[in-house]
Amino acid sequence: MTVEIWFYYVIAVLILTASPGPSSLLCMTKGVRFGMQKGLYTALGSLSAITIILSLSFTGLGVIIASSELIFTLIKWLGAGYLIYLGIKSFTSKQETYEASRADIHQGPTWSSHYLNGFIVGASNPKAIVFFTALFPQFIDPSANLFNQYLVFASTFVVMELSWLMFYTYLGAKSSRWLLAEGRAKLFNRLTGGVFVSAGALLSTASKN
Repeated sequence: MTVEIWFYYVIAVLILTASPGPSSLLCMTKGVRFGMQKGLYTALGSLSAITIILSLSFTGLGVIIASSELIFTLIKWLGAGYLIYLGIKSFTSKQETYEASRADIHQGPTWSSHYLNGFIVGASNPKAIVFFTALFPQFIDPSANLFNQYLVFASTFVVMELSWLMFYTYLGAKSSRWLLAEGRAKLFNRLTGGVFVSAGALLSTASKN
């Protein structure tokens, strides 16, 4: 692999990871409600899922998954349904303020719950499957060591994806101070609930083309 090929790969991954999506929105929301640490667990869950998709795509299994209409549709609707569920849960929350609930940072859902939230959202995004299936063939050199190429591609993606997810988590954690005012928790829950439902509805329209 040449430095030039790796540079083009970095640009492609930068576009993918920097663009706001369901995982970044989820991490930002976790940052607001539970702080940086719980947001990190969510980010790691999403990162794990997308890294698995990356690995499957590299081995060629991603092509099979992406080409299967049934599997693609199941993944699409799983992701859409889960995002809509999160949106409805947030939208119907009775919480009026975060002032009394800052104990959630230490006494809220376990780290595994946050990790699972991130994993489901990351794994159920069919666009990630299509992206990596279409991306890797353009950068892989079949005459070179495939394992070494995989390590470079995967490590580059992991660093960039985690960095951006933690950036969104940081934004959420910082904005939480504004949300300490009375009544703003309700406004935030309505806003994020609407965004999650909209994201789910948009994801349901995704296609392989």
